[in-house]
Amino acid sequence: MFAQRVVRIRPHISRCLPRIRYTESSSPSHLWRRYCSSHSTSGIPPKPPADHRQLGIQQELFTTSIYSPGSPILLPNGARIFNRLVEFLRKQYVRYGFDEVITPTIYKKALWRKSGHLENYSDDMYTVTSTSPLRSDNTKEGDEEDEYGLKPMNCPGHCLIFASQLRSYRHLPIRYADFSPLHRNEISGALSGLTRVRRFHQDDGHIFCRPIQIEEEIKKTLDFVRVVYSTFKLGPYRLTLSTRPADHYIGTAEEWEGAENALKRALDASGQEWTVNEGDGAFYGPKIDIVLRDSDGKEHQTATIQLDFQLPKRFDLGYVAPAPEFERKGEITTDPEKLAESGLVTPVLIHRAVLGSVERLMALLIEHYDGKWPFWLNPRQVMIVTVGDSEPVIGLAKSAQDILLSRDGPADGPVVNPSQLVVDLDDSQRSLALKVREAKLKGYSVIVTIGPKQVPNGTVTVDMSGLERGDDAKTSQQQEMAPKDLFALLKHNADSYQ
Repeated sequence: MFAQRVVRIRPHISRCLPRIRYTESSSPSHLWRRYCSSHSTSGIPPKPPADHRQLGIQQELFTTSIYSPGSPILLPNGARIFNRLVEFLRKQYVRYGFDEVITPTIYKKALWRKSGHLENYSDDMYTVTSTSPLRSDNTKEGDEEDEYGLKPMNCPGHCLIFASQLRSYRHLPIRYADFSPLHRNEISGALSGLTRVRRFHQDDGHIFCRPIQIEEEIKKTLDFVRVVYSTFKLGPYRLTLSTRPADHYIGTAEEWEGAENALKRALDASGQEWTVNEGDGAFYGPKIDIVLRDSDGKEHQTATIQLDFQLPKRFDLGYVAPAPEFERKGEITTDPEKLAESGLVTPVLIHRAVLGSVERLMALLIEHYDGKWPFWLNPRQVMIVTVGDSEPVIGLAKSAQDILLSRDGPADGPVVNPSQLVVDLDDSQRSLALKVREAKLKGYSVIVTIGPKQVPNGTVTVDMSGLERGDDAKTSQQQEMAPKDLFALLKHNADSYQ
């Protein structure tokens, strides 16, 4: 899915370029001075833009290895963010009617030849072969049947699922979702952090629908994008229609024109402004790209919606429908004679991703939040710090941690349903001020203090100033409350994506 050239889009804003001048003194002890004429000369340098690679190290989110270039290794904190993004999407799938599937990582090259990837996308693919002749799938040495390709996209696998059963028009639309890892052989010099990688995950979705359902499905997908990006507080974004490439495409010019016109109608019906990006479509069909502008003015292509009339034909996909001649044109008839006839009709395939690459969106979010994560996404949500190390204080601290993690039931009881909150405990013998300062530097949203004063009533002192984002956040919002009340408050924040 999403065979496209990755392009870095230049921001549509004026950048302040550094200028260099000599100081008044010609003494060698004076250094060159950089300044920007449009900024204040108060002597305070402007804050450099956030870089997800540096923040990823500071927040212990991910690392890389020379043994697998372009394959980010997510550390526990990064894995928490990744899993929350995926779980958030899974909950939205219920609303938008997607069924999740799990598909193989490698397929024989014959599949990629059938889909057109081998002809149009082979430079970006990895070939996989066995080193043991005894484990060959074929008796002929060097036969291509022994060669596999690591999948760069999920669409051929989803076509196999659709083809595995006889389908009726009543079953459509059928929507599949897939989070399987994908591999694309990016040029080594282009690899960078989480944005340009060789192994990644997409919130990959494929909709098999009737021609008459195209515009409605695209409308729902655009609404899906709106809901997700407003939850992340990302934006603004713009819509672009990418049309047929000059070369390396499959299908006829007439088929492409029909697909492009269908997307134009859907875009017009959305009520949003859109522009045309000539020649930047995928090799199998035109697409709508969602281009997001970040706080620094840079633009990123994230979500995409692609219309494909070619892949279903290559895989001989079909569904049974009455009046097939009208069905193929997306038209309705009430003629009883026509409706009495039934036949196979090729479905339309819509490729869609709302997040795009999950890793790339993580990079965007890391820079967007700049270390100040919303509570539901924060990999460091709650830190419990103790005053002293007496047994009653440590006991209350561990009890509060168990309550917040929903593991306070009997040890011999049924399997618990954990709260999914991240709650750490610092019961070291360092000073309270030092432990609180360290927790804030690490970005914890909530800091819970427990000392001898809290033991008699079994309460905790809670600093929730980290829940407020922005420059106007209060320095402290300390409250005394029971651990169960705190649990209810934090669970509400997490479940409502705050």
